[in-house]
Amino acid sequence: MATYTELTAAIADTAAGHAVEVTEDWRQGRTTYGGLSAALCLEAAMRALPEAPPLRSGQFAFIGPAAGELALETRVLRQGKSTLFVGVDLMGEQGLATRAILTFGAARDSLVSYSDLPCPVVAAPQDCEFFFPPGSGPGFSRQFEVRMAGGARPLSGQPPEYLLWIRHRDPAARSVAALVALADAPPPPAMTLFPKFGPISTMTWSLDIVGMPAEDDDGWRLLRSTAEMVGDGYSTQGMMLWDAAGQPLIAARQNVAVFV
Repeated sequence: MATYTELTAAIADTAAGHAVEVTEDWRQGRTTYGGLSAALCLEAAMRALPEAPPLRSGQFAFIGPAAGELALETRVLRQGKSTLFVGVDLMGEQGLATRAILTFGAARDSLVSYSDLPCPVVAAPQDCEFFFPPGSGPGFSRQFEVRMAGGARPLSGQPPEYLLWIRHRDPAARSVAALVALADAPPPPAMTLFPKFGPISTMTWSLDIVGMPAEDDDGWRLLRSTAEMVGDGYSTQGMMLWDAAGQPLIAARQNVAVFV
């Protein structure tokens, strides 16, 4: 199994940008797992623009399957005094697979500070049962350790919400791009309502980076994902990610196509 850091270390420079071969253990069916596609876009941008300020926001459109050797092309859309807008296209053997718009921003002095993203109170990860039963889940899910802190399971008929402890099995996966890869690991919570297993496909993902965890913590992150509307073959969901100390890290939204 190729770890996250092994996979990203294999990203190669090309005349047009970057290229990488994604191993089978990072696949979701016929395509690269969406969270990894988003993370690869960010990895390419940070390699092309090493002096970029911290990532503040990202929008990802998952347009087609990301299969075979993947090529990444990065371009600066606009450079301001404190912000940088970057576009990244990830292409597979069938053409454009993922289009990303990344917003980087330097910290500025401000008179305003406010936070209202409280972390749920849950049991510690070691006291929670596994979310994926042994041997189950998509291939890429083996890259993560996932524990069930609350909410429901797919096909349970319960309200469509997950509350999960999750971390990379790769302890060296500590970058902001690795955090992005982690944040998309669970299946859509709409699957709690499915009467049977069926295909799903994330179409768009928008996220804001609101914090970064301590570099020396144990890697556990608490993820809450809630479907707000499910109908006409689509689901909209809200997502939040905190570190083990309760600090908010990512606020996100997704639109998902469901085929049940």
